[in-house]
Amino acid sequence: MGMLDQIREVMKMRSESKRIQNEIQKVTVSHTNGGITVVARGDMTITSISFAPDAYDEVKAGKPARFETMLLNVVNAALKKAREETQREMQRLVQEGQAGSLFGR
Repeated sequence: MGMLDQIREVMKMRSESKRIQNEIQKVTVSHTNGGITVVARGDMTITSISFAPDAYDEVKAGKPARFETMLLNVVNAALKKAREETQREMQRLVQEGQAGSLFGR
């Protein structure tokens, strides 16, 4: 493989990596429990946290630690879902990319 071919291959890999990264950022999942809803993206960022009025019941009852634990659990569950969905999406994109290279795309 000549130097020019190697450069083309690196450029192609960078382009493919950027495409996969862009697709992963589009992955969005949500998880709801105990009146708390957390939305996470494929890049492991939380885009929103919302609370139903009854989610505050533990805090009003003088048990903020229970509310904090619930919030932590919902955030972690949303991130786990995002990680799983991202892995599925990456597998799909890699397979799609391999199929594309087989057909000369």
